[in-house]
Amino acid sequence: MNTTEEQPQFMLDAQGNQIRISNIKPIDLARDALVRELILKAKFASSIIKDFRSGAFADIAAFQELSAEEYGVTVGGKKGNITLYSFDGRYKIQRAHAEHITFDERLQAAKALIYEGLNEWIQGANKNLQVIVDNVFEVDSNGNLSTGRVLSLRRYKIEDKRWVLAMNIIADSIQVIGSKAYVRVYERVGDSDEYAPISLDVASV
Repeated sequence: MNTTEEQPQFMLDAQGNQIRISNIKPIDLARDALVRELILKAKFASSIIKDFRSGAFADIAAFQELSAEEYGVTVGGKKGNITLYSFDGRYKIQRAHAEHITFDERLQAAKALIYEGLNEWIQGANKNLQVIVDNVFEVDSNGNLSTGRVLSLRRYKIEDKRWVLAMNIIADSIQVIGSKAYVRVYERVGDSDEYAPISLDVASV
């Protein structure tokens, strides 16, 4: 009985066609081998980061509960922003939750009110407000507004009932459509008060 593993005679190309390996250029075979090798390594590295992330969340939540037990307090332990420091202050770990927000249809009513009174508000010291408002309501290539720019309008103190109403409408139109949790790790830079991130993103290493 022949136990030698039979070598494949064909490979599939990008269109799904079977190509005889003997007809494929050596450089193309070498490229394919390199890509597959790096992909395997990338998947392995990704799984390690994924395991670290899930383990870090569980460990931080468990520690939060342990710390609260000293005072007879019960906490959920899974949400909320937390920063933990090593005893010597050299390292810190942050658990953070970032909410993804958008605006419902009421934003259009706020926009209409703002543009209705804009000609009056841009007199004198507020002449740049027209440009600011136009930039705020400019959409990207996917038709999406910048939530940060919209919310930045609330920093301006304009004593006009239309502006005040528009700002209240913007606040009411905010919709939280999801959140994402992060674990970030840092190391102190020398003896300074600054911390440099220990990157878990391959593009940042």
